[in-house]
Amino acid sequence: MLVAGFLFGCMGVFVKLGAAYFSNTELVFYRSFIGLLIMYGIVLQRRGSIATAHWKGHLWRGISGSLALLLFFYCITVLPLATAVTLNYTSPLFLAILMVLVIGERFHAPLTIAIVLGFAGIVLLLHPTLARNQIIPGLLGVISGFFAGIAMLNVRELGRSGEPEWRTVFYFSLISTIISAAIMLLDHIHKITPHNFLILLGIGSTATLAQLALTRAYSTGKTLVASSLSYSAVVFATLFGIVLWGETLSTGSWLGMALVISSGVASIKLAPR
Repeated sequence: MLVAGFLFGCMGVFVKLGAAYFSNTELVFYRSFIGLLIMYGIVLQRRGSIATAHWKGHLWRGISGSLALLLFFYCITVLPLATAVTLNYTSPLFLAILMVLVIGERFHAPLTIAIVLGFAGIVLLLHPTLARNQIIPGLLGVISGFFAGIAMLNVRELGRSGEPEWRTVFYFSLISTIISAAIMLLDHIHKITPHNFLILLGIGSTATLAQLALTRAYSTGKTLVASSLSYSAVVFATLFGIVLWGETLSTGSWLGMALVISSGVASIKLAPR
């Protein structure tokens, strides 16, 4: 999950660069389509089969993940970036609730507290704000976190069913490509140049590798530990902002980053053997 967090941070850099050339829906489409091509190449290289008996799980994972992504990218356009990211990262909190309500797992208080502390660190780090006229976009941001939680629950269940991570990521890329393509066709499509193609390639490749690492983490590791460590993506993205764009952090932001890291370490220590 730390590898996934680092790669999602890299993806954020390319998304920030690509926003100058493409709409958010276009970025979602190219992210998914390039990922689909990469995953198809992996399928051919492994001589594997995309046939599956768990098509319902892949369908739910694909739809929920695509909706989460589209809502998140929409919120980026209408909300402060920090607010959009914070609302999307309510997903580990929703995942902890869904694991108890949907699949009947025993509530694990110490791990849940670690996740809540990690989210508190995200709030301190990003300082999200929400104006009175942004209530509906803010609600959509929370919904994006909810759908992301559902997607991660499906990833977990697919892994527990024996589905390899490459097949799970392949179907997610396929479904996300179809959904985003249908929406993209309703809007203006921007021209691809050799320069911005490299940006799209960066988005698609880092996102796909991150999805592979994330899927492996949720499939084989402890779910709530992986969920807590997913906050690392925000830390990596913040560090990239400091290095590449000279962004500065307040004392509260540094404390928030320390809290996110501490919650990840605590989740590992608190996880039952």
